Amino acid sequence: MKSYIELDVWIYSRELVRQVYQLIKSFPKEEVYGLTSQIRRSVVSVPSNIAEGVGRQSDKETIHFLDISKGSLFELETQLYLSFDLEYILEEQLKEILEQLSTCKKLLNGFINYFKNKS
Repeated sequence: MKSYIELDVWIYSRELVRQVYQLIKSFPKEEVYGLTSQIRRSVVSVPSNIAEGVGRQSDKETIHFLDISKGSLFELETQLYLSFDLEYILEEQLKEILEQLSTCKKLLNGFINYFKNKS
Protein backbone atom coordinates (compact mmCIF):
# COMPACT_ATOMS: atom_id res chain seq x y z
CA MET A 1 0.00 0.00 0.00
CA LYS A 2 1.05 3.58 -0.65
CA SER A 3 2.22 5.85 2.12
CA TYR A 4 -0.71 7.81 3.54
CA ILE A 5 0.74 11.04 2.14
CA GLU A 6 0.18 9.67 -1.37
CA LEU A 7 -3.49 8.79 -0.79
CA ASP A 8 -6.06 10.90 -2.62
CA VAL A 9 -8.36 10.91 0.41
CA TRP A 10 -5.61 12.29 2.65
CA ILE A 11 -4.49 14.88 0.09
CA TYR A 12 -8.07 15.99 -0.48
CA SER A 13 -8.78 16.21 3.24
CA ARG A 14 -5.72 18.46 3.67
CA GLU A 15 -7.14 20.75 1.00
CA LEU A 16 -10.44 20.77 2.90
CA VAL A 17 -8.53 21.92 6.01
CA ARG A 18 -6.98 24.79 4.05
CA GLN A 19 -10.32 25.86 2.60
CA VAL A 20 -12.12 25.73 5.94
CA TYR A 21 -9.39 27.74 7.67
CA GLN A 22 -9.70 30.38 4.93
CA LEU A 23 -13.47 30.41 5.33
CA ILE A 24 -13.48 30.94 9.10
CA LYS A 25 -10.85 33.70 9.16
CA SER A 26 -13.59 36.31 9.20
CA PHE A 27 -15.60 34.79 12.07
CA PRO A 28 -16.24 37.11 15.02
CA LYS A 29 -13.53 37.28 17.65
CA GLU A 30 -15.94 36.07 20.34
CA GLU A 31 -16.10 32.74 18.49
CA VAL A 32 -12.36 32.08 18.81
CA TYR A 33 -12.92 29.69 21.72
CA GLY A 34 -16.34 28.55 20.54
CA LEU A 35 -17.45 27.59 17.07
CA THR A 36 -14.18 28.57 15.35
CA SER A 37 -12.18 26.33 17.65
CA GLN A 38 -14.62 23.45 17.27
CA ILE A 39 -14.57 23.74 13.47
CA ARG A 40 -10.77 23.68 13.47
CA ARG A 41 -10.67 20.59 15.67
CA SER A 42 -13.18 18.78 13.47
CA VAL A 43 -11.52 19.54 10.15
CA VAL A 44 -8.00 18.79 11.40
CA SER A 45 -9.25 15.49 12.78
CA VAL A 46 -10.09 14.24 9.28
CA PRO A 47 -6.58 13.89 7.76
CA SER A 48 -5.08 13.16 11.18
CA ASN A 49 -7.26 10.10 11.74
CA ILE A 50 -6.72 8.91 8.16
CA ALA A 51 -2.98 9.00 8.81
CA GLU A 52 -3.33 7.30 12.19
CA GLY A 53 -5.58 4.61 10.75
CA VAL A 54 -3.20 3.77 7.92
CA GLY A 55 -0.43 3.45 10.48
CA ARG A 56 -2.30 0.78 12.44
CA GLN A 57 -1.49 -2.92 12.40
CA SER A 58 -4.83 -4.41 11.42
CA ASP A 59 -7.59 -3.57 8.97
CA LYS A 60 -10.04 -3.48 11.88
CA GLU A 61 -8.01 -0.78 13.62
CA THR A 62 -7.60 1.11 10.36
CA ILE A 63 -11.37 1.09 9.76
CA HIS A 64 -11.94 2.33 13.32
CA PHE A 65 -9.82 5.45 12.71
CA LEU A 66 -11.32 6.00 9.27
CA ASP A 67 -14.75 5.87 10.91
CA ILE A 68 -13.61 8.54 13.39
CA SER A 69 -12.51 10.65 10.44
CA LYS A 70 -15.92 10.16 8.85
CA GLY A 71 -17.61 11.23 12.08
CA SER A 72 -15.49 14.38 12.09
CA LEU A 73 -16.77 15.20 8.60
CA PHE A 74 -20.35 14.98 9.86
CA GLU A 75 -19.47 17.19 12.85
CA LEU A 76 -17.87 19.70 10.50
CA GLU A 77 -20.92 19.67 8.24
CA THR A 78 -23.17 20.50 11.19
CA GLN A 79 -20.84 23.27 12.34
CA LEU A 80 -20.84 24.79 8.86
CA TYR A 81 -24.64 24.82 8.81
CA LEU A 82 -24.58 26.50 12.23
CA SER A 83 -22.13 29.06 10.87
CA PHE A 84 -24.59 29.82 8.10
CA ASP A 85 -27.51 30.00 10.57
CA LEU A 86 -25.52 32.51 12.63
CA GLU A 87 -24.79 34.50 9.45
CA TYR A 88 -21.02 34.00 9.69
CA ILE A 89 -20.92 32.61 6.15
CA LEU A 90 -22.98 33.26 3.05
CA GLU A 91 -25.18 30.67 1.35
CA GLU A 92 -22.82 30.49 -1.63
CA GLN A 93 -19.86 29.88 0.67
CA LEU A 94 -21.78 27.15 2.45
CA LYS A 95 -22.67 25.45 -0.84
CA GLU A 96 -19.08 25.54 -2.06
CA ILE A 97 -17.56 24.11 1.10
CA LEU A 98 -20.29 21.46 1.39
CA GLU A 99 -19.43 20.29 -2.13
CA GLN A 100 -15.82 19.85 -1.05
CA LEU A 101 -16.94 18.08 2.09
CA SER A 102 -19.19 15.76 0.08
CA THR A 103 -16.34 14.77 -2.20
CA CYS A 104 -14.17 14.07 0.84
CA LYS A 105 -16.95 11.85 2.29
CA LYS A 106 -17.13 9.87 -0.96
CA LEU A 107 -13.38 9.32 -1.07
CA LEU A 108 -13.36 8.30 2.58
CA ASN A 109 -16.29 5.92 2.12
CA GLY A 110 -14.47 4.31 -0.79
CA PHE A 111 -11.35 3.90 1.33
CA ILE A 112 -13.35 2.38 4.19
CA ASN A 113 -15.04 -0.02 1.76
CA TYR A 114 -11.64 -1.02 0.40
CA PHE A 115 -10.58 -2.16 3.89
CA LYS A 116 -13.91 -3.81 4.65
CA ASN A 117 -13.82 -5.82 1.41
CA LYS A 118 -10.18 -6.69 1.94
CA SER A 119 -10.94 -8.40 5.26
